Amino acid sequence: MKLRLLPLLFAAVSAVAFAPGSLTGKWQVHNSVEGNESDQTCTFTQTDSGLSGSCTSDNGTVTIAGKIDGEKITWSYKSEYEGAPLTVEYEGKLAADSTISGSVNVPEFSAEGDFTAKRAD
Repeated sequence: MKLRLLPLLFAAVSAVAFAPGSLTGKWQVHNSVEGNESDQTCTFTQTDSGLSGSCTSDNGTVTIAGKIDGEKITWSYKSEYEGAPLTVEYEGKLAADSTISGSVNVPEFSAEGDFTAKRAD
C-alpha cells in the first residue's frame, strides 16, 4: 500500500515545485563567463509559463524576458558593453533545493559560462 502512494506523492511535490508564481521574487545570480565572475540581483515575476522582471548589477539594471518549460528555465536580456550591443542568455534547471543552475551565453562575443541562482528573500 505504501509503495503505491509514493508515485502520487512525487507527482504532488513536483506540481508544487513548478506551480505558477513559484519563481516570483528576488534571486541572487552568480555568473562565471570565460573566467570573469560577476553577481547580480534579479527580481522575477512568473505568470504561468512566462518569466519577466529585471536584473541589477554594478553595470545598471536590465529588463529580462523568459519562459519556464517543465524543469527548464530560460531568460535573456539585451544591454551594451563599451558601446556594442550585448545579449545575455540563461538556460538552467530548478533543483529540489530551490536553486537554479545552468549555462550562460553571450553570442556577440562567443562567450560561454555557467551560473547559479538562489533566492534572496
